[in-house]
Amino acid sequence: MPTSPSDRAVYDLAVVGAGPAGLAAAVTAAGLGLRVTVLDAGERPGGQYYRHPAPGLGAARPEALHHGWAAFADREAALRAHEAAGRITYRPGHHVWTVVRVEDEGEGGGGPAGGAGRGEGAARRGRWALYAVAGPQEQARTVRARAVLLATGAYERQLPFPGWTLPGVVGAGGAQAMLKGGLVLPGRRVVVAGSGPLLLAVAGSLAAAGARVPAVVEAAAYTGYAAHTGALLRNPGKLGEGAVHGSALLRHGIRLLARHAVIEAHGRDRVEAVTVARLDRDWRPVPGTARRIPCDALAVGHGLVPQLELATGLGCATRPCADGTVALEVDEQQRTSVPGIWSAGETGGIGGAQLALAEGEIAARAVAGAPVPAALRRRRARLRGFADAMGAAHRPGPGWTGWLRDDTDVCRCEEVPAGRIREAAAGLGARDARTVKLLTRAGMGWCQGRMCGPAVTALAGAEPAADRRPLSCPVPLRHLAELPPADG
Repeated sequence: MPTSPSDRAVYDLAVVGAGPAGLAAAVTAAGLGLRVTVLDAGERPGGQYYRHPAPGLGAARPEALHHGWAAFADREAALRAHEAAGRITYRPGHHVWTVVRVEDEGEGGGGPAGGAGRGEGAARRGRWALYAVAGPQEQARTVRARAVLLATGAYERQLPFPGWTLPGVVGAGGAQAMLKGGLVLPGRRVVVAGSGPLLLAVAGSLAAAGARVPAVVEAAAYTGYAAHTGALLRNPGKLGEGAVHGSALLRHGIRLLARHAVIEAHGRDRVEAVTVARLDRDWRPVPGTARRIPCDALAVGHGLVPQLELATGLGCATRPCADGTVALEVDEQQRTSVPGIWSAGETGGIGGAQLALAEGEIAARAVAGAPVPAALRRRRARLRGFADAMGAAHRPGPGWTGWLRDDTDVCRCEEVPAGRIREAAAGLGARDARTVKLLTRAGMGWCQGRMCGPAVTALAGAEPAADRRPLSCPVPLRHLAELPPADG
């Protein structure tokens, strides 16, 4: 595979992802003397959480659209300083599509490493090769490192409903990305719906930017937090954030409809209204409670799903989470079940930016063989406890599939309706998402099941599980053809 001169270096640590977890890990590791490279699909650091408006938009205060911008700004400045000093090689626009174990020439059967030999990840020189697609020309890039930290983040979980393919229906996180990165609104009258604390932040941001938000439609009941009072009391800052979001709703006159869901979107060329209904405990629509709310946009999402393709391709063990998703199993030092592979942030379970920052620092210290302060460990445990409580409170109930008609498209890429998936499960014996895919093509499109995966799994009556894939993103065939035999 053609490589640039810098690709021939062997780094102490390769970090995949430049969001909160990846940034924290990179600057911490560099500060401890490790030689680090950061590969990120984005053009600027920050990940999905910290987004930058294009310079041509002339944003005077981009930090006004973010929570905790100062923490990001400090780490971005540290990244640039380490980059200038040659301790970090930052590679934007790099989509890592696989990570494989390799041996450098002259190492034979994998004896002790030469060179720095720092940290647990330095067991063998050139232990891992990371293959990436880089830039608009889709160039092939190969990076070698003794240890790898996966900080690939997450993507939105969508539960389909009739009309969700109409123009003007966007993800809740997508609406926030449009505002943070493009300084644009998805519409002028925007209903925010789904489940999870992100909805409150999105509604407040949209309203502050000039949109009218008739309602926040939350499918869960906030009383679900009552079973986790200990986690709440140990995180007073999170309670404060909730109070800030609640006051924003009051200030902008936004209704909060708890235990309600959008069960249909209406419109011709664009969404014009949504039907909202009250839900029972299992998230089934209660008959006779439907009402229609006019709008020209709908921002909807039911939390996040950890992005695990690279990790599961390596064989990293996973665990079920309180929110109904699957995350990586990690130990106290953020090590996965595969030696030499670490994880930090949402890959280990959805928990937010503060937890990601703590986990990134812990992972970097572990790779470098440096002690982890007890206060940092306690902070991670406290924030992870709150994340578990949050996940349990907003976990989708099994009855949500009741708002799907048989003609509702579930897989948007392949236009597979719910009726065909139900037929595969009930009539053809499909009991998991993979079998449904083989029978219906659901999940075979461009997004590879990221949008429809949770829905297909639920309709099949299966437990959530992580797919194991050899490629984590589209790769030009020429890159595969150019792979040297030694790299398999």
